[in-house]
Amino acid sequence: MSGALTYLEPVIDCSAPALPAMIGPELERAANFAQAANAASTRRAYGTDFRIFTSWCQDRGLSALPARSEAVAAFLAYEAEQGAKPSTIGRRCAAIRYGHRLAGEPNPTADERVKAVLRGIRRTVGAAPRRMAPATADRIIAMAPRPDSTLTSLRDRALLLLGFAGAFRRSELVALDVADIERLPEGLRVTIRRGKTDQEGHGATIAIVRGEVACPVAAVVAWLEAAVITDGPVFRPIRRGGHVQPQRLTDRSVANIVKTHAERVGLDPAQFAGHSLRAGFLTSAAKRGASLFKMMATSRHKSTDTLAGYVRDQEIFRDHAGAGLL
Repeated sequence: MSGALTYLEPVIDCSAPALPAMIGPELERAANFAQAANAASTRRAYGTDFRIFTSWCQDRGLSALPARSEAVAAFLAYEAEQGAKPSTIGRRCAAIRYGHRLAGEPNPTADERVKAVLRGIRRTVGAAPRRMAPATADRIIAMAPRPDSTLTSLRDRALLLLGFAGAFRRSELVALDVADIERLPEGLRVTIRRGKTDQEGHGATIAIVRGEVACPVAAVVAWLEAAVITDGPVFRPIRRGGHVQPQRLTDRSVANIVKTHAERVGLDPAQFAGHSLRAGFLTSAAKRGASLFKMMATSRHKSTDTLAGYVRDQEIFRDHAGAGLL
């Protein structure tokens, strides 16, 4: 069982002797569907978290699967003492819960003592997430490389400008295929097949308008034509010598590209990541007074709560109640 949970893949035994051999293919398909229940990035994160928990248990002679609630509580406290963020500790707990459910074992994280430890960690350490700096319109114009003849510059320019203009998450950017982009006189119509809040793949279509100073439409077209990409992934690795590879960039590559070009223009790369593109669009749109609903049409947020935060940040000094009092 522990081997089957190395990457926390769903446990469906296709070779169980008590089952008729004729349903083997159906069981195989069931296993594939079960594995798709969570995004690949989530499964990877859970796999890493569960291995960390397993190693901690082994060092102390404890069982990781099934685990006792006391062991889980002690592990979470240890992680907090080592400086892990509350968000990371919460994910570790979720991975332990997920692993036990897959194995058909009782969930040790449901114990009130474990919940109390989590609450105490959040109260003591704080649970406010670290916010990356937004790559606002002025910053993204500076960060986007000049459209010179090098393929890397053309790719990075297209990635940064499109990522900003469509308020893309990095996973959505690297998932784009040429077939998802339709060229129109007004700009681009881009189909996003699946997103963070759309795990069932209903899809969404957004418009990318042309720009006057740094045009995302022209940048995407220039990259695809220079790289001779007519189908498959839009954004790809480039080897030395300008050899464009057939596979997709990773979402980690998006973050690295953002950091590289932030540093190139004198910004602190530690303050920027893939989310800076999305945050930059929303911050810039809010500053220009765009409506929440127009922002949602591009960002695909399901709720106005998050977007309202961007608007509040930009209007914090506008019509302030204390203006003129002193």
